[in-house]
Amino acid sequence: MTAIPPFDAELLRRYDRPGPRYTSYPTAPQFHSGFGEPQFRQAAQLSNDDPIPRRLSLYVHVPFCFSPCFYCGCNRIITRDHSRADGYLQRLVREASLLGPLFDRDRDVMQVHLGGGTPNFLTPGQIGELLETLSRHFHFSQSPERDFSIEIDPRCINPGDIEALAFMGFNRASLGVQDFDPAVQEAVNRIQSVEETQAVIDACRANGFRSVNVDLIYGLPRQTREGFGKTLDTMIATRPDRLAVYSYAHMPQLFRPQQRINEAELPSAEDKLGLLQLAIEKLSAAGYQYIGMDHFALPGDDLATAQEQGHLHRNFMGYTTHADCDLIGLGVSSISHIGDTYSQNPRDLPSWEIAIDSGRLPTWRGMSLDADDVLRAELIQQLMCHGEVDFATLEQRHEIEFEDYFRDDLARLEPLVADGLVERHARSLRVTSRGRLLLRIIAACFDRYLQQPQSEPARFSKAI
Repeated sequence: MTAIPPFDAELLRRYDRPGPRYTSYPTAPQFHSGFGEPQFRQAAQLSNDDPIPRRLSLYVHVPFCFSPCFYCGCNRIITRDHSRADGYLQRLVREASLLGPLFDRDRDVMQVHLGGGTPNFLTPGQIGELLETLSRHFHFSQSPERDFSIEIDPRCINPGDIEALAFMGFNRASLGVQDFDPAVQEAVNRIQSVEETQAVIDACRANGFRSVNVDLIYGLPRQTREGFGKTLDTMIATRPDRLAVYSYAHMPQLFRPQQRINEAELPSAEDKLGLLQLAIEKLSAAGYQYIGMDHFALPGDDLATAQEQGHLHRNFMGYTTHADCDLIGLGVSSISHIGDTYSQNPRDLPSWEIAIDSGRLPTWRGMSLDADDVLRAELIQQLMCHGEVDFATLEQRHEIEFEDYFRDDLARLEPLVADGLVERHARSLRVTSRGRLLLRIIAACFDRYLQQPQSEPARFSKAI
């Protein structure tokens, strides 16, 4: 799937409808309160009992931000009171002490990711204490393939802090930029200079970080082709290893900060399409490969290599090279994927705090996957990561006859085949270059839950 996806504005307009991003299957709206602490403990034990237990990945959610970005849909708490981090860290320590004994010590942690919010709301000293705590309760791998990553807001970090993070073992960083256009920054309440962003990227490289990712967003208020083009040119000159170019989803009914955005200043659907086209053209011309779902990477980056070798994986942190790991989430709102289960901590801070203070695992909701869920999850992973589905492989693993089992799903796929988004061969499906910008529309054909009423309002964003 390394070909540059062609841009067909008419086709993208026709398929521009809400749908999941498939960072999981089933998606979070299917999680329910019938899955709690007992079920989590059982899932952990079953994962230990596997003949070849999976390695581990830890995600830690740090919800604090110094100021609100109006476009944001993340779970975050706006505060300038640094002391709030102290109580949060104390509870993270307790949560780790509850989780660690559930997993055998011979299960190496291959990945640690600090997300948010703004993880660098914490001082380097606090981050070091957090990592030291995690290493006491989980066994950190010493493999050179180990990934320690952190999301960084360049507006509130010193280049010297990067040296401290590198000393702790961090080797990947993701920076929020969104757009350097001053008019756009004013409209979304995120004033950030090129210079402070460049200083962080330079510091990461000087301190041996293996990869730097930059996030951009198209579809923001006051965005123009000229302004966004300058942002793209600036990033291309900086040449981060990865770029994520997300579509802004305006849902003020779900995300209160978005109510501060003037809808009259949002680009039209046609102009938004033009911004996407511009990003694809510029990044492709600069040598970036389109990985899928808004993500681009340089040819030598681990994501590009994993996709070429068939090892790419997609989870709640986006695309990752660690497909063979169980994911353990710590902190408010974080999600775990243990064996064939998903579970989530409370979204609100007080509920998470009460559970931790009571000595309980803060499992709010989740689900155990049935055989159909496991089958469809594997199929959707193959589509989202590699753009191909081999019937024989799924038939052998799941003891089905593919075309009979997926008869209704293949019927839903037919219009996409007719439009040239997917090729249907005798014993396989393959996403065409024409279909690569619409991966989740293709995957949705195999989502049985989309054919049922939603248990809660789904936080879907549109395809573009």
